[in-house]
Amino acid sequence: MLFINTRPTDRAAGLTRALLEAGYEVAELPLLELVAEPFSEGLQQLYRQLVQVQVIVVVSPTAVELGMQYLQQAGIKPEQLHHIRWIAVGQSTAQVLARFNIQSDVPQVENSEGMLDLPLLKQQKNLNKIAFWRGLGGRQFMMQQLQQQGVEVLNFVLYRRQCPQQSSAVFAELLTKADLHQPVAVLISSEASWNYWQQLCTQMQQSRPWLFLVLGARLAQLLETAAAQTGKVFNIIQLENLSASEIIQGMRDWQGHV
Repeated sequence: MLFINTRPTDRAAGLTRALLEAGYEVAELPLLELVAEPFSEGLQQLYRQLVQVQVIVVVSPTAVELGMQYLQQAGIKPEQLHHIRWIAVGQSTAQVLARFNIQSDVPQVENSEGMLDLPLLKQQKNLNKIAFWRGLGGRQFMMQQLQQQGVEVLNFVLYRRQCPQQSSAVFAELLTKADLHQPVAVLISSEASWNYWQQLCTQMQQSRPWLFLVLGARLAQLLETAAAQTGKVFNIIQLENLSASEIIQGMRDWQGHV
């Protein structure tokens, strides 16, 4: 069975290796690449306010690296942030934070809903100011939910996401090799990656049935709605996180029922 690993190039290797060891054929097709936004006066002003926040939400390993790089450029010392609690969207982000000697809270479900369910956000009545280290367009739902609760949000846009230029050519090559009669599994880890996947399928006029492994209930619902609107049949596996073990177990459970 072919598995299309759509993780960004710098994060794909571990999952690809685990899938190959589990006996799956794997093709890497990154749907997102992250491009740093330049350090600006707007970011400088946000960093000046950072010591006032109670929580910093970090949404990716790239956000950690850029956030810390720009922290230094802004003239803020890490010890000035010792009073702040940190939330990492997943274990990979938490591991990068740990390299900077920062401990973070990590949700069981590695998405916005999972983070909102953390006791740090759900039960803290005195939370009034929170910072997001994120990419352009990301985590809108989570920020809106917090703002509706009266929390002030400092919005650090550290990078933008785009579909790699070479992905169209890679996708076209994959289609020539993929057996029309064999299921093809595709990892969809965010709404942005889903949007780019649909663009690729439209460009290549692809309507074959796919097996989608998606992160979290909201993304699964998004795909179910798209299937209903287009009349297509999607096979969907809902993931709680993006670990190789979770993905492989989801694949095996699905194969055991078909």
